[in-house]
Amino acid sequence: MAEYKKDSIKLTGAIGLGTGVMISAGIFALLGQVAELSGTWFPFIFIIGGIVTAFSAYSYIKLSNAFPSAGGIGMFLVKAYGKGTITAGAALLMALSMVINQSLVARTFGTYLLQLFPGDQADYLVPLLGVGLLVFAFLVNIAGNAFIQSFLLVASVLKVAALVVFAIIALSIGGFSFVPETTGSAPDVTITGYIAAVALTILSFKGFTTITNSGSEIVNPKRNVGIAIIVSILISLVVYLLLAFSVSSSLSLQEIIDAKDYVLAEAARPALGDAGVWFTVSIALLATISGIIASVFAVSRMLAMLTDMTLIPHRHFGMPGSVQKHTLVYTIVIAMVLTVLFDLTRIASMGAILYLVMDIIIHVGVLKHLRKELSVNPFIVISAIILDAIVLGAFVYVKASSDWLVVVVSLIVIAVVFFGERLFLKHVDEEDASNDKSE
Repeated sequence: MAEYKKDSIKLTGAIGLGTGVMISAGIFALLGQVAELSGTWFPFIFIIGGIVTAFSAYSYIKLSNAFPSAGGIGMFLVKAYGKGTITAGAALLMALSMVINQSLVARTFGTYLLQLFPGDQADYLVPLLGVGLLVFAFLVNIAGNAFIQSFLLVASVLKVAALVVFAIIALSIGGFSFVPETTGSAPDVTITGYIAAVALTILSFKGFTTITNSGSEIVNPKRNVGIAIIVSILISLVVYLLLAFSVSSSLSLQEIIDAKDYVLAEAARPALGDAGVWFTVSIALLATISGIIASVFAVSRMLAMLTDMTLIPHRHFGMPGSVQKHTLVYTIVIAMVLTVLFDLTRIASMGAILYLVMDIIIHVGVLKHLRKELSVNPFIVISAIILDAIVLGAFVYVKASSDWLVVVVSLIVIAVVFFGERLFLKHVDEEDASNDKSE
């Protein structure tokens, strides 16, 4: 069995977990991509994303109050659908989206760190630095819960305070201009583009699910998990808005798009000069380090729980220690591969597609199978399903037009996950039946 420590994470530690994941690559890498899809009004897209996330969070809070578990989403799916292909497949999609997010954070770390060194840099440096960060995250995660929550809490407080200070200074210097200047070269924006941009903002908010994956380890989980989710989303929304407005005050829309992978560092140049770049990059490094530690912590626990429930295959490969330590290794290795193979835009796109598919499955399960048991408001859950479906449809349409490979790879991953789980669970059932006959 995986090793969990009951009551080892306090409310502040849980909030640190949530904001640790959200305020990382979610703002440093995605802000420019959101601007590319939605144009001058991109700061307000984060408000819409926050609203959609609030509808989505309702189901997770209800589930967490009823079934606090270190398996989080995996356990929620079991309660809704039983131990079958839908549960295993959707849980794996969530785990994959979290691992994809880790590779996004890792590449963001490398991209921002290189802003401190002028001139062209070798292409291999970004993934190399990202892999180094993943190794560091692994070492921190084997140190234990107490160290992790203390580190994440301090890191979250520092980066939120620093980002707010940066945003206020940049806004003051930029004259509080909430809409960036446009040029003739700025891309045309459609309603589909606006909706697709919301998908990326949802990806930047999805870190709240990290909290649910540590439910049984949080003090008084039936109260504190919900509070931690709400507080984390609100803190992240305020920080996102301040940063989006500060960027729009410092750069034109085209400049934001051109520097989309490191837009906050670029925004610091006109506002605060070289010192501002160093300050911003330092915050980015702190944010990405804390974000990846929190994400690895959560996904390794969810995979361990799925392994304990015999919902996913597992091999020890001669490694000592608990199942959770093994899933920690697998998580890091997969994230390393993605960090090397894909760029920031494609990583974010795949993560958004997989997450939204899983999110819809969660809401349908709550509505169809747990509505009475959880006493949920069906209007809120149905609204979450409709909003997710609209955003997912628009995002897939936009990506199919501009980068069809991302859509194809995402669809293949989804198909392989569900088909593979069906075969695995069939094999498990046959083994169980064979064992029953032999007894």
